[in-house]
Amino acid sequence: MIFRSLRIVLLLAGMGLTAAFAAGENRAYENVPTTVTEKPDQGIKKHVETLSQLISEKEHLDVQLKENNIWSKIYSNYHVYKELKKQETVLDKKIDELETLSRKRLLNKQQREILKELRNKKKILLGKLQLLEEYEKDPFKKLLTPPAVGEVPVVQNPLAIISALSFIEKLKNDAKEYNDRYLSIQQVMQELKEKERILHTLIEARPDSLKYRKELQDTIDQINTFSPVVEIFKTTQNVYTKKLDEIMLNLHADIKKEVEKATTIGIIILVFLIIIFFIKYLVRRYMSDNERFYTINKALNFTFITLLVLVLLFAYIENVSYLVTILGFASAGIAIAMKDWFMSIMGWFVIIIGGAIHVGDRVKFVRNGMEYVGDVVDISLLRMTIQEDITLTTYLHNRRAGRIIFVPNNYVFTDMIANYSHAGLKTVWDGIDFTITFDSNASKASAIAKEVTKKYSKGYTDITRKQLNKLRSQYSMKNTNVEPRIYSFIEPYGIKISAWYHTNAYATLTLRSTISMEIIERIQAENDIFLAYPTQSIYIDNDVHKPAVPQPTLFDGEQA
Repeated sequence: MIFRSLRIVLLLAGMGLTAAFAAGENRAYENVPTTVTEKPDQGIKKHVETLSQLISEKEHLDVQLKENNIWSKIYSNYHVYKELKKQETVLDKKIDELETLSRKRLLNKQQREILKELRNKKKILLGKLQLLEEYEKDPFKKLLTPPAVGEVPVVQNPLAIISALSFIEKLKNDAKEYNDRYLSIQQVMQELKEKERILHTLIEARPDSLKYRKELQDTIDQINTFSPVVEIFKTTQNVYTKKLDEIMLNLHADIKKEVEKATTIGIIILVFLIIIFFIKYLVRRYMSDNERFYTINKALNFTFITLLVLVLLFAYIENVSYLVTILGFASAGIAIAMKDWFMSIMGWFVIIIGGAIHVGDRVKFVRNGMEYVGDVVDISLLRMTIQEDITLTTYLHNRRAGRIIFVPNNYVFTDMIANYSHAGLKTVWDGIDFTITFDSNASKASAIAKEVTKKYSKGYTDITRKQLNKLRSQYSMKNTNVEPRIYSFIEPYGIKISAWYHTNAYATLTLRSTISMEIIERIQAENDIFLAYPTQSIYIDNDVHKPAVPQPTLFDGEQA
């Protein structure tokens, strides 16, 4: 349209000028109105305005092609590189000619200076070519190459969904960035073609303008350079987009599949959890024994964790047999490297299955000469937790209590652990010793001790009798006498009375203190019983004569 409009304007302007000249020559013969002479002026003015507008549009296109246009900048560098290569060819030719003369020794002083100057120019030129070396072959390769796709994530677990979504977002950004490149080179081609049309019009208006002809040739060269690049870019962009679409479709399908799989597993786990909580609720409601409830609660937790591990194992490990084979080969190394952990786990199985120790039992643990007595408050996979109480052991040895002691489960194989309340037993034997003098009434002292211990331990004695009767079916028990026992022994300082009785396994010191005070009060009330303790008797005899001290004599003095 621009060409046609401009041609019409030019034709009208030419017609106007011809009419003006004809009117000037024939004014004497024809009565022509004066307004006809004004038409050529209007056509020329309109023609000048059109040319100014075209020049302004060309300048605007030049600015757009130069500023913020990576394609034009690359082409400019590529063009500079080609020009430098041409200059290098010319310089090499001149240098070769002068060097030929130099070898024949036909150079004068001025030619030597010229040769030296040409060599310096070539050195500078080679430096420039080295800087622009990347534009020698395929200067647009960097922009034509699409962003690398990278390693496509494999969606095999719920956590991989996050990485897959991030990867999809990355692909979308890469596709957008690559598409922006394609749009930018298309925009460059449109601007170059528009500039070509404008230059053609300007040359038709001003055929003698060498500037516009040179710009036109440069523009045509750029169009010829960019045309195959656009075609390659179009093909590459089409292939790249289809590849990204295929990857994203596959990832979306994998994500959907994994979400469905995770939802199914979540429902299964939720059903297991509801069943476990329902069983715990029933046990808590209809079972009054706290110890048994704790054991069942632990068993339910272990069952739930085992089921959870199995469900996840079979759901997310495709080749379980391969894993079992690897673990089989690695078991020896694991057993050596993690011997203590492995033995603690085995000890946990022994404790749980064997039933030697339960939560709530009072136990005594001996390790490296140290004794600890307390209540078992927890039995985990690797250790037992014991809360130390005030007992006779803390009174005689440790002199402190209330500590939380962690005992590894593997100690059940190597150290002595005594259970004070095994198999429902809540009582233990405890003894009180006291010593009386040889001249005391030992029979009466023994009777007092038996009477007092029987009085205060009667309730525990009856409980122990019932518990031992229940244990006869489980253990071979020879002596089941639970009545208080009194023993008498001859000691260096008197007769020791040892009174033994049953007491609460969790409160031995309380009853021990009560019985001790009662026995002391009863013995002090008797006139023929005396408490003995280490003493010494000293007998003084006044009739014992001292040996005479020899007196010095006269002869002894002389000899001295």
